[in-house]
Amino acid sequence: MNKKIVSFVVVGILLVSVLIYSSLSGSIQVSFRELLIGLTQGGHDEVAVIRDLRLPRIITAMMAGAALAVSGALLQAVMRNPLADAGIIGISSGAGFFSVFVVSFFPTLYFWSPIFAFIGGAIACFLVYSLSWKSGLNPVKLILIGVAINAVFSGLSDTFNYRGSYTVTSISPTTTSTLAMKSWTDVEIILWFGGIGLLAAFCVGYLCNLLVLQDKTAKGLGISVLRSRLIISAIAVMLAAVSTAVAGLIAFIGLLVPHMARQLVGTDYKILLPFTALAGALLLLLADTLGRMIIAPNEIPASIIMAIIGGPFLIILLRRKEL
Repeated sequence: MNKKIVSFVVVGILLVSVLIYSSLSGSIQVSFRELLIGLTQGGHDEVAVIRDLRLPRIITAMMAGAALAVSGALLQAVMRNPLADAGIIGISSGAGFFSVFVVSFFPTLYFWSPIFAFIGGAIACFLVYSLSWKSGLNPVKLILIGVAINAVFSGLSDTFNYRGSYTVTSISPTTTSTLAMKSWTDVEIILWFGGIGLLAAFCVGYLCNLLVLQDKTAKGLGISVLRSRLIISAIAVMLAAVSTAVAGLIAFIGLLVPHMARQLVGTDYKILLPFTALAGALLLLLADTLGRMIIAPNEIPASIIMAIIGGPFLIILLRRKEL
């Protein structure tokens, strides 16, 4: 059987398996049969708690993982850089700051927080891209400038948590990087904005394939390289922004998943992007599930688990000779 088909099937089965396990496991445990009956017919108090607390968290994790993974793949295509990731180069921090800033003063605009996050992410993306560019994008220089931009926006976000001489609980999930206590309102936001972003990403796969070519070659094929980069960058920033606005700052998914995906399904973005979305959903859901189980009843945020995994992976990439 074709390796690509096998990869899709295996990752799909794993995603469904982790979804079921995550739904059934935790402080409240029910059987799969009880879960189905409770969701379809009602009348089961424990299933009602799972429906209102656990399922929104699971759906948010899958959508955020898919969006961040696809965002990373798009940024790598635009920048022709294997190190491009929204969390590493400061896009997520910029999105988080603008989202926190607006929602802090205008709480009624929470549903539209991804729009404001998009503005912040776009500003961060522009700063990183423009400051890193000098006859091309140097991978290490991009990382260093991205770290600086990330630090600035993270510091600005932290000012909203500081009161007097002590730190208090975050006023927004964008600075806590935790998937706990998500509601169906959060699910609605990430499904609407994230779903639109993913559909748009799948439609530009052919443009990503062309951007892999040299600019002169792409222009010879009748493609506007600048316009293509702007469109793809906007979609990537939107995906990272909605994930940050709802799920918080989670790095390395956009770095890890596209690299693993290329080993399994190749470099054709028309296939790579859907597979990356599927694998990203699996990775973040798995990280969140492990975080709930390792030291239960306490939790380890999925962002911490991703940092532990992604840090060494970034070091390996930086040590590769071609970088």
